[in-house]
Amino acid sequence: MSMDDYTGTQKAAILLITLGPEKASAIFQHLKEDEIEELTLEIANTRSVSPQDKEDVLNEFYQVCLAQQYIAEGGIGYAKELLEKALGQDRAQGVIAKLTASLQVRPFEFVRKTEPSQLLNFIQDEHPQTIAMILSYLSASQASLVLGALPPDKQADVAKRIAMMDRTSPDVIKEVERVLEKKLASLVNQDYTIVGGVDAIVEILNSVDRGTEKHIMESLEIEEPELADEIRKKMFVFEDILLLDDRAIQRVLRDVDNADLELAMKSTGEDVQNAIFRNLSKRLAAMIKEDMDFMGPVRMKDVEEAQQKIVGVIRKLEDQAEIVISRGGGDDIVV
Repeated sequence: MSMDDYTGTQKAAILLITLGPEKASAIFQHLKEDEIEELTLEIANTRSVSPQDKEDVLNEFYQVCLAQQYIAEGGIGYAKELLEKALGQDRAQGVIAKLTASLQVRPFEFVRKTEPSQLLNFIQDEHPQTIAMILSYLSASQASLVLGALPPDKQADVAKRIAMMDRTSPDVIKEVERVLEKKLASLVNQDYTIVGGVDAIVEILNSVDRGTEKHIMESLEIEEPELADEIRKKMFVFEDILLLDDRAIQRVLRDVDNADLELAMKSTGEDVQNAIFRNLSKRLAAMIKEDMDFMGPVRMKDVEEAQQKIVGVIRKLEDQAEIVISRGGGDDIVV
């Protein structure tokens, strides 16, 4: 069989076999569970690998790694130029194509390397749909900074467009990239690209400041109540600690700094405070209450930052399956 006859999974299995169990196990630590299962099954079904196949797979892997390094150093155009000198035009095009498909080199690479403040100046006058598309390709932290800095009347519109975005034509992506930056336009993957959606806007809203989040959600509740309800079900704010049972709250409090807890509770209602205090020892609860009484006025920004830290702890513990957040609905019932 030639390399073109092997699937990506088969090549990955051959690579792992070639690298040996120690290096393969180190790579497995960075893969998803379903990827590990798929590769393990493929390795188990691989009876023998010829020395030539091993060498070919290693060479292809090296070329892809080299291309990725060049892209990190100077972008895809730079990588293409160097690879053409090293491998020839046809082989260089093949490596870039494989890299785009297998490693998912996404559009707007140059945008993701731009500071959010510079990016804001770059795109704030664009149409809300264009802004929504660009933010969908950014990390949640980058997108939240840009979204929070947009004019209030534009924030909810952009958030709605991200949430309702599904598939974007490659021709549209090319046109936007042509206007913003020409260097990636010729290398956009021709498959329809899925971006945005409810999960994307939830992740962004979870990262913006509470004032921006509140404004966007209030606007969406008026304009798109069903969409707002769907987003809210997937979000978690500090007051949602009431969705946790006592055991989960106790687990969360073990990882929370007392100073953050005191600040976070300064602007919460009695129900939230009671839920927290009843899961602390009497001595610690009394100490925190006393500290809060003597704390005096505090900046709302500091309160929100403390609340966000605790929300971060809760999300982390949920991701690690150490706690369960009862958001409602049959899927969340644990028996």
